[in-house]
Order: sequence, then structure tokens, then C-alpha cells
Amino acid sequence: MSDILVTGASTGIGEACAVRLDRLGHPVFAGVRREEDGTRLKEQISERLVPVLLDITDPEQVDAAVELIKAEAGQLHGLVNNAGIGRGGPLEYLPLDEWREQFDVNVFGQVALTKAMLPLLRIGTGRVVFVGSISGKVATPMMGPYCASKFAIEAISQSLRYELRPWNLWVSVIEPGAVKTAIWAKSHTTADRLERDLTAEATHRYGRQIATLRKLFEQQDRQGVDPDLVAKAAEHALFAPRPKTTYVVGADARAQSVLVRLLPDRPREAIVRRI
Repeated sequence: MSDILVTGASTGIGEACAVRLDRLGHPVFAGVRREEDGTRLKEQISERLVPVLLDITDPEQVDAAVELIKAEAGQLHGLVNNAGIGRGGPLEYLPLDEWREQFDVNVFGQVALTKAMLPLLRIGTGRVVFVGSISGKVATPMMGPYCASKFAIEAISQSLRYELRPWNLWVSVIEPGAVKTAIWAKSHTTADRLERDLTAEATHRYGRQIATLRKLFEQQDRQGVDPDLVAKAAEHALFAPRPKTTYVVGADARAQSVLVRLLPDRPREAIVRRI
């Protein structure tokens, strides 16, 4: 059996990955932000599961997670970098702190954790799986920080794959479209905050786009795929003899992936604007 660390395991995709891997009999270290989430997961999933208090932006918690896994398993066969947040708004008015928080979690936190876990992954000849997004290939209006962080993950995963290939440490990235998770409720909260904090001038200029974004969130919440489909892709990336470099999950993600491959920038952007 293979020891796997899954970050952001409290809900959504991370929880689905922990459930699937545990059912396959693998020891799972589930990264959570709160102790009560870890207790709930252990009760709902399995006694094998080991909750790990892990804020990936906190160096002390990252170091403690390394020591825990070292003591419990001595090695790591897989790291699923799933923890992340979504920030958005009009670049013209969005505070830089929003951008910094977005990159601290989705980019710098994932890089820091991967660096810290690589010695254990080398021992286990392990694999790294980044949960990115199709938004790392197709950027959308009002979601600049989130999309930029996912574009960064695409580049990081590709560079790391080149670097680790001599040691047979494989790196994959998963690109889901809309997934039925709590992120959509959080997105509405973000939109509420945006509307509350924007100046009258900003609301006048961008209010219509924010309203459209709300409708898109609602549509994606209704039409999103089950998180287990993403977990299934993570399973393949972790254990297949020949894992893929990229896993596109969901009909909407596949359609956007086709647009990237086949259409020049201007026609593709015209379609995104229309949507």
C-alpha cells in the first residue's frame, strides 16, 4: 500500500480524494485546517486515515507535517496538492492584498509544501499531483487572480516534471472545469464582499460584469461534475504505470481545452466574452 498526502481534504475535491484512496486501502494523510475537520473525516472515512493540521502557508505546520509523516511512514508515495482558494474582481480596483493572498495559498504554499515533501517522495519514488483548473488554460473576466494562480501551477508542474524525471518522480496536473463543491458558496461570498467594498465608480463600471459572474457561478454549481471524477483522475496519476501529464475533467473543461488547441486568441476570446 502507498502512503499519500492530500491537502485541502476538509471538503470537496480533497475529501473525495481521501475517500477514494482510503477505500483502495492506501494510508492517507489528510491535510485539514481545523482539528474538528480531521476528527470528522476520521469518523466518516476510516480509522486508517491520519488527519494532519496543515495550513500550507504556515512554515511551522509544513515542517510538523513532514516530521509526522516521517515518523508514521518514513516515506511518501504521493502528494496531491489540492489546497486552494479563489479570489476575483476587476483588476483596476482589486487590492493587491487579494492578489498576494491568492498566490500565497495557490502558488507559494504549494511550492513550499512540495519542496518540503520531496525528500520523503524520493525515498518512496513518489508522484506529485497538482489540482489545477481549466482556468489555467483559459482565463475569464473578473477572475484574474485565480486564473493567474492556475496558469502558474501549469508552468510549475511542467518545470518540475522535467527536473524530477531522472529519478522517475512523475508530476501530473489535473484541469477540472466546474465541480460540485463548496467553492461556489464561497464565490458568492466573494462577490458580496466585492460589491460591498467597491467604490461607486467601480460599481458603475463593473457592476454588470459582477452580476453576470454571479449567474455563471450558479450555472456551474448546477452543472458541475461530482468531485469523485477528479479523485479518479488523481488515482490514475498516482498509480498508473504510464500516468498522463495532464488530466482534463468535465465536459466544459474538455470544450475549453479544444478551444485552446484549435482557435487563435481573438476568436477564442470572443467566445469567452459572449459566454
